[in-house]
Amino acid sequence: MKIKKGGDPAVAIDMTPMIDIVFQLLSFFIFTLKITTQEGDFNITMPLAAPRAGTPDPNQVPPIKVRIRATADGSCNGIFLNPNDDGTGGTPFGTDGWKQLRAHIASLVGTGSQAASAEVTIDADYNLDYENVIKCITAVSGEKDAAGHITKMVEKIKFAPPRPPGG
Repeated sequence: MKIKKGGDPAVAIDMTPMIDIVFQLLSFFIFTLKITTQEGDFNITMPLAAPRAGTPDPNQVPPIKVRIRATADGSCNGIFLNPNDDGTGGTPFGTDGWKQLRAHIASLVGTGSQAASAEVTIDADYNLDYENVIKCITAVSGEKDAAGHITKMVEKIKFAPPRPPGG
């Protein structure tokens, strides 16, 4: 048996397929690259001066706030229109003044363009029965006449965060 000294002759590795794969990967990444704008590069054009406050629109009704207080058992303890920020004051309507509230809102907004821009915020105690909230929504949003036609008043109704009773 003959043993060659010096080992096997060097095996030639063909580099062509490896170069092909590298170019295919390079092509793939170039074609799938999504170029985005630099972060923080904002092309914002600011106005030179703020517009002046002109005369108020006579067709726009100021925001209306309805405060509903609750008793300990959840029944209505009072309805107030446009109270102070602390929930006191305002025009009182009594414990069952939903019709009075509806008439007052109707006198403020009517049924024309003022009704479309009017906005009511309902501020109710936390433990107020849901039935009273629905009565308030019904009183400010409109009514149905004897013929069955609906007269819309306020369509934008918001709710203030509930507050604890007496708060």
